[in-house]
Amino acid sequence: MTLTSSRFIAHDQDRGIVQFSMQDGSKEIACAISTSAMDDLERGPRARPSEREEQFTRLRERIEACTGRKYQATEFEGTPPGIVLRSIDFRG
Repeated sequence: MTLTSSRFIAHDQDRGIVQFSMQDGSKEIACAISTSAMDDLERGPRARPSEREEQFTRLRERIEACTGRKYQATEFEGTPPGIVLRSIDFRG
């Protein structure tokens, strides 16, 4: 099944991630992207903590496309299993 957009959850400044979710039918998939990966995607100055949700929204299409590729490849991490994106996931 194809993943669809779900929701922005939170910016966790201590862990340096933005948490969000995607949907596989009725199943919610926990996802996260490192803030450094988002900054690398924009190739500009680092976003301030208060700007992370807006930055996520700007990059959402690219983030969700990459999430979908990792989901199809069953590249889950953690407990419960989820998708984690890093800068390397957006290269080549």
